[in-house]
Amino acid sequence: MRIIGGLYRGKKIFSPLSEKVRPTSDRARESVFNILTSKLLKPWSQINLADIFAGTGAFAFEALSRGAQSVTLIDIDISSATKNAALFSSEKNKIEIIKADATCLFSAPRTFDIIFLDAPYHKGLNEQAITAILQKKWLSDDGICIVETAADETLHFPTELNLIDKRRYGVAQFWFLALKTSTQI
Repeated sequence: MRIIGGLYRGKKIFSPLSEKVRPTSDRARESVFNILTSKLLKPWSQINLADIFAGTGAFAFEALSRGAQSVTLIDIDISSATKNAALFSSEKNKIEIIKADATCLFSAPRTFDIIFLDAPYHKGLNEQAITAILQKKWLSDDGICIVETAADETLHFPTELNLIDKRRYGVAQFWFLALKTSTQI
Protein backbone atom coordinates (compact mmCIF):
# COMPACT_ATOMS: atom_id res chain seq x y z
CA MET A 1 0.00 0.00 0.00
CA ARG A 2 1.15 3.54 -0.67
CA ILE A 3 0.09 7.17 -0.43
CA ILE A 4 -1.35 8.32 -3.77
CA GLY A 5 -1.01 12.13 -3.71
CA GLY A 6 0.27 15.16 -1.88
CA LEU A 7 3.44 15.72 0.11
CA TYR A 8 4.02 12.03 0.87
CA ARG A 9 3.04 10.72 -2.55
CA GLY A 10 4.58 7.29 -3.12
CA LYS A 11 5.31 6.70 0.58
CA LYS A 12 4.71 3.08 1.48
CA ILE A 13 2.53 2.28 4.44
CA PHE A 14 2.15 -1.02 6.21
CA SER A 15 -0.51 -3.44 5.04
CA PRO A 16 -2.99 -4.79 7.57
CA LEU A 17 -1.68 -6.88 10.43
CA SER A 18 -4.95 -8.80 10.47
CA GLU A 19 -6.74 -10.62 7.68
CA LYS A 20 -9.96 -9.07 9.02
CA VAL A 21 -8.83 -5.62 7.81
CA ARG A 22 -9.78 -4.84 4.21
CA PRO A 23 -8.12 -1.57 3.14
CA THR A 24 -9.62 0.61 0.44
CA SER A 25 -7.72 -0.01 -2.80
CA ASP A 26 -5.22 2.62 -3.95
CA ARG A 27 -7.24 3.24 -7.13
CA ALA A 28 -10.52 3.71 -5.27
CA ARG A 29 -8.87 5.96 -2.67
CA GLU A 30 -7.40 8.14 -5.42
CA SER A 31 -10.80 8.46 -7.12
CA VAL A 32 -12.55 9.31 -3.87
CA PHE A 33 -9.97 12.00 -3.09
CA ASN A 34 -10.38 13.50 -6.57
CA ILE A 35 -14.14 13.71 -6.00
CA LEU A 36 -13.65 15.14 -2.50
CA THR A 37 -11.24 17.81 -3.69
CA SER A 38 -13.84 19.02 -6.21
CA LYS A 39 -16.54 19.22 -3.50
CA LEU A 40 -14.60 20.86 -0.66
CA LEU A 41 -15.65 24.37 0.33
CA LYS A 42 -12.27 25.16 1.90
CA PRO A 43 -8.62 24.17 1.40
CA TRP A 44 -7.19 20.94 2.78
CA SER A 45 -5.20 22.96 5.33
CA GLN A 46 -8.50 23.77 7.07
CA ILE A 47 -9.92 20.24 6.97
CA ASN A 48 -10.37 18.08 10.07
CA LEU A 49 -10.95 14.47 9.05
CA ALA A 50 -12.17 11.44 11.00
CA ASP A 51 -11.38 7.96 9.68
CA ILE A 52 -13.82 5.65 11.44
CA PHE A 53 -13.25 1.89 11.30
CA ALA A 54 -9.77 3.13 10.36
CA GLY A 55 -7.91 -0.18 10.08
CA THR A 56 -4.53 0.80 8.62
CA GLY A 57 -5.52 4.48 8.52
CA ALA A 58 -4.70 4.72 4.81
CA PHE A 59 -7.56 7.15 4.18
CA ALA A 60 -6.51 9.44 7.04
CA PHE A 61 -2.84 9.39 6.04
CA GLU A 62 -3.81 10.20 2.46
CA ALA A 63 -5.65 13.29 3.77
CA LEU A 64 -2.63 14.17 5.91
CA SER A 65 -0.41 13.96 2.83
CA ARG A 66 -2.72 16.40 1.07
CA GLY A 67 -2.35 18.89 3.91
CA ALA A 68 -5.26 18.17 6.26
CA GLN A 69 -5.20 20.23 9.45
CA SER A 70 -5.84 17.12 11.56
CA VAL A 71 -6.77 13.46 11.24
CA THR A 72 -8.49 11.37 13.88
CA LEU A 73 -8.46 7.58 13.50
CA ILE A 74 -10.97 5.44 15.36
CA ASP A 75 -11.04 1.66 15.56
CA ILE A 76 -11.42 -1.11 18.09
CA ASP A 77 -8.01 -2.46 17.03
CA ILE A 78 -5.55 0.42 16.59
CA SER A 79 -2.40 -1.67 16.04
CA SER A 80 -2.18 -1.13 12.24
CA ALA A 81 -3.07 2.57 12.48
CA THR A 82 -0.50 3.12 15.22
CA LYS A 83 2.21 1.37 13.22
CA ASN A 84 1.49 3.58 10.19
CA ALA A 85 1.24 6.76 12.26
CA ALA A 86 4.86 6.22 13.30
CA LEU A 87 5.83 6.65 9.63
CA PHE A 88 4.58 10.24 9.82
CA SER A 89 6.56 11.36 12.87
CA SER A 90 6.92 14.93 11.59
CA GLU A 91 3.10 15.16 11.51
CA LYS A 92 2.45 13.58 14.93
CA ASN A 93 0.82 16.74 16.31
CA LYS A 94 -1.87 16.40 13.58
CA ILE A 95 -2.67 12.72 14.27
CA GLU A 96 -4.98 11.41 16.98
CA ILE A 97 -5.67 7.69 17.35
CA ILE A 98 -8.60 6.59 19.51
CA LYS A 99 -9.41 3.03 20.47
CA ALA A 100 -13.22 2.96 20.48
CA ASP A 101 -16.31 1.22 19.18
CA ALA A 102 -17.56 3.35 16.28
CA THR A 103 -21.14 2.21 16.76
CA CYS A 104 -21.43 3.94 20.15
CA LEU A 105 -19.30 7.07 19.86
CA PHE A 106 -18.73 9.55 22.65
CA SER A 107 -19.28 13.31 22.34
CA ALA A 108 -17.20 14.70 19.50
CA PRO A 109 -13.79 16.13 20.43
CA ARG A 110 -14.44 18.61 17.57
CA THR A 111 -16.62 18.64 14.48
CA PHE A 112 -15.20 17.09 11.35
CA ASP A 113 -15.32 18.40 7.79
CA ILE A 114 -14.88 14.91 6.36
CA ILE A 115 -15.82 11.63 7.98
CA PHE A 116 -14.87 8.40 6.25
CA LEU A 117 -16.52 5.14 7.34
CA ASP A 118 -15.37 1.74 6.14
CA ALA A 119 -16.99 -0.89 8.35
CA PRO A 120 -16.84 -4.60 7.61
CA TYR A 121 -19.22 -5.30 4.75
CA HIS A 122 -22.79 -6.62 5.23
CA LYS A 123 -22.95 -6.17 9.01
CA GLY A 124 -24.98 -2.95 9.34
CA LEU A 125 -22.18 -1.28 11.29
CA ASN A 126 -21.98 1.77 9.01
CA GLU A 127 -25.63 2.57 9.74
CA GLN A 128 -25.04 2.30 13.49
CA ALA A 129 -21.96 4.53 13.25
CA ILE A 130 -23.79 7.14 11.16
CA THR A 131 -26.51 7.32 13.81
CA ALA A 132 -23.86 7.82 16.52
CA ILE A 133 -22.09 10.47 14.41
CA LEU A 134 -25.29 12.47 14.06
CA GLN A 135 -26.38 12.04 17.69
CA LYS A 136 -22.98 13.11 19.03
CA LYS A 137 -22.60 15.92 16.44
CA TRP A 138 -19.35 14.76 14.82
CA LEU A 139 -20.12 16.10 11.32
CA SER A 140 -19.73 19.84 10.72
CA ASP A 141 -22.69 21.66 9.15
CA ASP A 142 -20.93 21.75 5.77
CA GLY A 143 -19.19 18.42 6.21
CA ILE A 144 -19.17 15.38 3.96
CA CYS A 145 -19.54 11.82 5.17
CA ILE A 146 -18.17 9.16 2.82
CA VAL A 147 -19.26 5.59 3.47
CA GLU A 148 -17.67 2.58 1.80
CA THR A 149 -19.86 -0.49 1.40
CA ALA A 150 -19.77 -3.61 -0.72
CA ALA A 151 -20.97 -2.90 -4.26
CA ASP A 152 -24.04 -5.11 -3.69
CA GLU A 153 -24.90 -3.52 -0.34
CA THR A 154 -27.58 -0.91 0.26
CA LEU A 155 -26.86 1.83 2.75
CA HIS A 156 -29.80 2.98 4.87
CA PHE A 157 -29.02 6.43 6.22
CA PRO A 158 -31.03 8.83 8.39
CA THR A 159 -33.35 11.39 6.82
CA GLU A 160 -31.13 14.23 8.10
CA LEU A 161 -28.68 13.31 5.33
CA ASN A 162 -28.82 13.70 1.56
CA LEU A 163 -26.98 11.54 -0.94
CA ILE A 164 -24.82 13.95 -2.96
CA ASP A 165 -22.88 11.37 -4.99
CA LYS A 166 -22.39 7.61 -5.27
CA ARG A 167 -19.62 5.75 -7.10
CA ARG A 168 -18.66 2.14 -7.61
CA TYR A 169 -15.07 0.92 -7.92
CA GLY A 170 -14.68 -2.84 -8.28
CA VAL A 171 -16.18 -4.62 -5.26
CA ALA A 172 -16.68 -1.35 -3.35
CA GLN A 173 -19.26 1.40 -3.48
CA PHE A 174 -18.81 4.90 -2.03
CA TRP A 175 -21.72 6.97 -0.74
CA PHE A 176 -21.15 10.73 -0.34
CA LEU A 177 -23.57 12.18 2.21
CA ALA A 178 -24.17 15.70 3.57
CA LEU A 179 -26.55 17.18 6.10
CA LYS A 180 -29.74 18.48 4.49
CA THR A 181 -28.92 21.94 5.91
CA SER A 182 -25.49 21.92 4.24
CA THR A 183 -24.40 24.21 1.45
CA GLN A 184 -22.73 21.11 -0.09
CA ILE A 185 -26.03 20.16 -1.75
